Amino acid sequence: MPPVETPRTKEELAQALGRAAARKQTISLAGNGTKRLMAGPVAAADLRLSTACLRRVLEYEPNDLTISVEAGLPWHELSLLLAKNRQMIPLDPPFASAATVGGIVIANCSGPRRRLYGSARDLVIGMTFATLEGKLVQSGGMVVKNVAGLDMAKLMIGSFGTLAAVASVNFKLSPAPEIERSFLLPFDSLAAAIEARNRVLSGALQPSAIDLLNPAAGAAVGRNSWLLALRIGGNPDAVERSEREIAALAKGVALEDPAQATLWTRIAEFTPQFLQTCPDGAVVRVSCTLKELGAVLDSFGGPALARAGTGVAYGYFESAESVSEWMARAVQNRWRAVIEYAPEAAKASLELWPAPGGDLEVMRRVKQLFDPENLLNRGRLYNRI
Repeated sequence: MPPVETPRTKEELAQALGRAAARKQTISLAGNGTKRLMAGPVAAADLRLSTACLRRVLEYEPNDLTISVEAGLPWHELSLLLAKNRQMIPLDPPFASAATVGGIVIANCSGPRRRLYGSARDLVIGMTFATLEGKLVQSGGMVVKNVAGLDMAKLMIGSFGTLAAVASVNFKLSPAPEIERSFLLPFDSLAAAIEARNRVLSGALQPSAIDLLNPAAGAAVGRNSWLLALRIGGNPDAVERSEREIAALAKGVALEDPAQATLWTRIAEFTPQFLQTCPDGAVVRVSCTLKELGAVLDSFGGPALARAGTGVAYGYFESAESVSEWMARAVQNRWRAVIEYAPEAAKASLELWPAPGGDLEVMRRVKQLFDPENLLNRGRLYNRI
C-alpha cells in the first residue's frame, strides 16, 4: 500500500502536493472516503493524501450568515454547530454522518432542498485550495456578493479532486424556518403523482422540497405506493395555508419533528442504504426536464426517486449488467445520465458517462492547466478525466 499523508494545516497540504508533483508521483486525494463508490474508479497512486485532519472552524459570523471551515470537518459536526444558532447549509448530502465538507463540495452533492436553496455552487462564497505547484490559492471571500470575475472556486465544485486539493470552504448560511411541516401523499399511479406535482408547482406557496418516490422506493418509508413528499417552511400562517392547499391533492399525512426529520433523513440517505444492502448494485442519476421526468421514472424497473421540482431522478439497479442495458436506452432517448455509483470492480467495464457533451473538452483544458502531468485523482471524473 502507498504511504498516507494527513496534513494538519493548509500549508502542509500545499507542501505535500508540491513535493509529490516535483517527483512526478501520482496522488490519490480524499477526506473520509465516503465517495469511493461514486464517479470514476480510485486509481492506484504513489501517494495517498487525506484532508481528514483539517477540521477547524476558521471564522463564524452568525449575524452576517457566513462561516469558513476547513475541508476535513465532518458535515454533521458543522450542521450541529449551526443548529445552535438556528442556521443551516441546506445541501442535504448523502453520507452526511461521515462525509467531510471538502468531499461534499468536490462531489457537488445536494439533496431534497436544492430546489429552494440551490446546490454547492449557490452556497459556496469562497474557497482556499492547494495546487500541485505547492501554492495556496484563495478565491472569493466571506461576503455573499463578491466582485465580478473568474471564480476559481466554482471550478473545484464537482471536480472530484482532479484539479487541486480543497483546504477550506466559505459558505453563506440560511436561517432555519420559523416552523416546518412535511406531507406524504400516496397515489395509485405515476400519472396521478405527476399531476399533483404540477398543481404544487403552479401554486402560490412553494415547498422547499418536492420528492417523488416509486412504490419500490416508497416501501423504504413504509408506503408501498407512488409517494409525493413535500417540505414546507415559513411562518405559521403560510404553513397553515399550504396545508389546506395540499389537503386538496390527496389523503396523505402531515409530519412534524421528529417524524419529519426521520422522513427526510431516509430520503437523503436512500443511496447509502441501498449500496449497503446491495453491494453489487449501481445508481444512475438523470438530469431531465420536468416534462420528461415521468418517462424517466417509468423506465426504471427497481427503486427510483426524483427531485420532482428540479428534474433530477435516481434509479437503483442490483447489478452492473442491468444498469448497462438501461444506460444504452437512455443514450437512445438522449437523456443526460451518469452512473453515479457502481462497484469498484465493475467501473472499468462500464460507460459511466456515455454522453458528456461539448463541455468535456473545456474540462480537459482546465485539467491541463492545473495538472498537466495528470497526477491528481486520475480518472475520478467518471473515467473521463
